[in-house]
Amino acid sequence: MVVVANDLSSKTLPRVLIVSRRTLRKNKYVDFVGEYHLDLIVSHGAVPVIVPRVSGIHSMLRSFEPIHGVLLCEGEDVDPSLYADKELPGLSQEDMDEIRSLHASDTTIDKEKDSIELTLAKLCLERNIPFLGICRGSQILNVAAGGTLYQDIDKEVGTTTKHIDYDNYDEHRHEARLVEETPLRKWFDGMDQIMVNSYHHQGVKRLAERFAPMAYAPDGLIEGFYDPDRYDPEEGRFLMGLQFHPERMRRLSDDEFDYEGCVSVYKEFVKAVTAFHKKQLDAAEIVMEVKKMTLVKSELLEANTVLSKQQENRLKQMGATVRNSCVYMKRMKRKEEQERAMDKLSAERLSDLLSFHRMMARLCSDAIKRKLLEPADSEY
Repeated sequence: MVVVANDLSSKTLPRVLIVSRRTLRKNKYVDFVGEYHLDLIVSHGAVPVIVPRVSGIHSMLRSFEPIHGVLLCEGEDVDPSLYADKELPGLSQEDMDEIRSLHASDTTIDKEKDSIELTLAKLCLERNIPFLGICRGSQILNVAAGGTLYQDIDKEVGTTTKHIDYDNYDEHRHEARLVEETPLRKWFDGMDQIMVNSYHHQGVKRLAERFAPMAYAPDGLIEGFYDPDRYDPEEGRFLMGLQFHPERMRRLSDDEFDYEGCVSVYKEFVKAVTAFHKKQLDAAEIVMEVKKMTLVKSELLEANTVLSKQQENRLKQMGATVRNSCVYMKRMKRKEEQERAMDKLSAERLSDLLSFHRMMARLCSDAIKRKLLEPADSEY
């Protein structure tokens, strides 16, 4: 486990929102979040902010600003009406009764939690806020982006892969094939296959278009996905969902992780959260500088006094800072607009654009080579 540096107490740390889960204890509802998640967030230098699952919170989420990252984790089944696949008939009442009997603790729909988490997931999609979804959290992310889910893997897929084992809950594992050139493959030291835990009877059915798979179960079920265009932790970009629980992939004997990659998931997520936080601070400083410049100019004009040399130099410096800041802000805005425009293009159109630019790159490369091979004009 990574230990938080002592000097963090003097810093303003990035905030990661985590929505609680509700359970009944001694005839009273209690909200909770798994401590493993909290430990990993804190140990890498971010502050977990628990969003209580209570009525009305979904309309108060703006009050939790600033939001530098969102981690959504386990919980009950997502309401099927939020992703209903109209192309195929739903499960029969008999099927649903059997599913509820087998998975009683998960099949009670929590509409309030759905509302809170979908609102947060969509906010992250709109504002490029770093997001990590674990188990149900990955399903919420997929639904928020337009994907669908299997209401029950056994009934709809007819799988031989066991995705939940109540008799061997924490020790149960199944294989997961890691896709090449994905963050997950990198975090797990280039391994093409790992053994993952599994606590779910639902899963990704149709993956939202913006996402790419990172891992598959033996039956073909997607065990992990991410947005390749929104992945760069150093720049504060992270949008990912994992069906398995890396925070709980530990040996029962000593609580050590099965793989170092389990920690890397949270480490890279918090790295992105920290970078996003820094960008927010930089933007806030620019706004403050502009306001300060405006205020100083206003005061000087009202005073109607002759400026000293020092005041003139200060105004020039502030003017340069504001100009540079404005240029930076315009570039950032233009970049975001370009990214949004690209997101609206179809996969086919993006593929055509990529082919065109590759062709142009080859043509330019050939032209440069010809220029370099041409004999230089004689000066004599």
